[in-house]
Amino acid sequence: MAAYVFDKILSQGVRSGQIPARTTAARRWFRNTAKAVSTSPSAILKGDKDRLRNKAYPGIMYSFYYDPKHKETLPYYDRFPLVIPIGPAPGGFLGINFHYLPLPLRAKLMDALYDVVNNQKFDESTRIAASYDLLKGAAKFAPFKPCVKHYLTQHVRSRYLRIEPAEWDIALFLPTEDFAKASKSKVWRDSRKMI
Repeated sequence: MAAYVFDKILSQGVRSGQIPARTTAARRWFRNTAKAVSTSPSAILKGDKDRLRNKAYPGIMYSFYYDPKHKETLPYYDRFPLVIPIGPAPGGFLGINFHYLPLPLRAKLMDALYDVVNNQKFDESTRIAASYDLLKGAAKFAPFKPCVKHYLTQHVRSRYLRIEPAEWDIALFLPTEDFAKASKSKVWRDSRKMI
């Protein structure tokens, strides 16, 4: 399912003359197209076994099932995060979970992150070269604040679905957030207050 969704949107982009993640117009086209696609987290994880990884590496986008250690005391949490790990943390890693932002702020943050990619190929070698210190030190990254989460490896309940750089904008706008204990509108309202 994941490969089908991504490939279908990408092939439409190629036919329409758009090149993913290389121009503002191309990013806008992919984001608008992705918003119209409906899919479930379980369908995405079951869709393409070749994309599943046992470990998450910094600078690469992933989705996975997550069951937080302290879910009883958290006001809410995302069971299917869309994350770019930005560094190690005790027992796991720090990651930017885009689901904590409403769509316009996801776009704003991703556009800022495109300024710190390690190359302009947008292939398997492309990484977001961002650390927590870099993000907190620049105003253009302000939307990252409510998105940084500490993920414990022992509480990841699936393999990591690697999302290729050419597909980042598509994944960003797929409606796969799965919040527990609060609606996405409540989560997004709280996130706006933090920024």
